[in-house]
Amino acid sequence: MASEQMAEGQEGTGPLPPARPLDAIDQDILRMLQADGRASIRSVAERVHVSRANAYARINRLVEDGVIRGFGARVDHERAGHGTSAYITLKIVQNTWRTVREQLRQLPGASHIALVGGDFDVLLLVHTPDNRALRELVLTRLQAIPEVLSTRTLLVFEEEDLEPQW
Repeated sequence: MASEQMAEGQEGTGPLPPARPLDAIDQDILRMLQADGRASIRSVAERVHVSRANAYARINRLVEDGVIRGFGARVDHERAGHGTSAYITLKIVQNTWRTVREQLRQLPGASHIALVGGDFDVLLLVHTPDNRALRELVLTRLQAIPEVLSTRTLLVFEEEDLEPQW
């Protein structure tokens, strides 16, 4: 099933097929599912003017191709008890990205990890219950990773998730 293949592609246990070009209907489907991941096949089909079978096949192909990586809820972190957010920049030992990434994935509250170019190597977004938890995460957990040379914490005062702009 597509959901099994989706998990396989995410975990890296199976290679994803080469990317196929997306047509206007595929892009409309992506827009709809980004706005409402719980939309039914029927409503998707009606809104993009294709049969339910065609909509189902297109969504499955988008999942199998790795275009759709999953379906989830957009969370208000503050209302969910994680009112402190921060971007943390890291400088790491050269050629240790994969090792560091695996350790960062295990951090509580880690929301986004990116290898970047510039004055630092990694950008990490975290959501914690409060400043004390953030301090603990940075000083105890992050700085204990041997491959992390330095960190800089940028406290987020206000944030907003943008709606998809496909």
